[in-house]
Amino acid sequence: MESLGAFLKSRRDRVTPDAIGLRALGNGRRVPGLRREELAQLAGVSAGYYTRLEQGRAETASEQVLGALARVLRLDAAETAHLHDLARHSPTPRLAEPPAEEPHRRVLALLESLGEATPTVVLGRRGDVLAWNRSGHALLAEHIAFEAPDDPERRPSVPRMFFLDPATRDLYGNWHALARVHVAYLRLTAGRYPTDVRLAGLIGELTMRSDDFSALWAHRDVADCTTGTMRMRHATVGALSVDYQVWLQPDSPDHRLEVYTPNDPGSADALRVLARQGRRCADPPHDGRSSGTPSDRDGRSRWRGLRGPARPGGTGVVGPHC
Repeated sequence: MESLGAFLKSRRDRVTPDAIGLRALGNGRRVPGLRREELAQLAGVSAGYYTRLEQGRAETASEQVLGALARVLRLDAAETAHLHDLARHSPTPRLAEPPAEEPHRRVLALLESLGEATPTVVLGRRGDVLAWNRSGHALLAEHIAFEAPDDPERRPSVPRMFFLDPATRDLYGNWHALARVHVAYLRLTAGRYPTDVRLAGLIGELTMRSDDFSALWAHRDVADCTTGTMRMRHATVGALSVDYQVWLQPDSPDHRLEVYTPNDPGSADALRVLARQGRRCADPPHDGRSSGTPSDRDGRSRWRGLRGPARPGGTGVVGPHC
């Protein structure tokens, strides 16, 4: 994943002496940012100790030292949290299979209470779709089967879709800006869960299969993913602009409920069209004819879909799906 020393060096390289009011003597600097001894002096630690810390030869760092380094390096809240996460864990963690992720019953109740008016998705720690309502599914991935989140081994993976699925890439007019956020949040998550073998596998797969991901990962950016804007080119409703906001879940701190709201009247109309489409898929017809999946008809799975056979590739069936 990432070591504390590698992260410190990447941030040290970004801070110039001029930026922090440090007078640079001479023209013979061989580093793009601060020297180790300069950072150590400003943080109030010995140059030898800081060198051992960056090289992975120091066993621990106190909260005070980490706070001083974060201050000098001008880390934001997400970067500071990442620094502390890296310091808490072994530089060579032993990877392990994590428990299967299941959305908590309270978040599913909240998802159902939102109905179809607000597109909503529940995401796991690795960006897997754990659940969605029909309008959320139609907004983000109408080419994937609605019931795909029901199979833990074949759940749609938002990072994989973003970097490996051409249909998802074409959906976003501001794909590059959103891609940077996805990668930076994935790095933050990797610091929190350094032993998650599935997370390590996801990062390795994307690094090997996507040049865009590999280039962004090399930047070592760290960011939380809480709010933002998506400019979309939707196959069904056309151009629209929506804001996303993340609701953290107290019962499952590494799960996120993400909701999408329109930025203008035209986008609001587009979301209403998707909501009507979702209600048609979810509600049985009034004339007694069969419609939808069995789980839709008996009311057991109006927001997730029914369990079905695994589909190759983990992204469901191509083509519009209720």
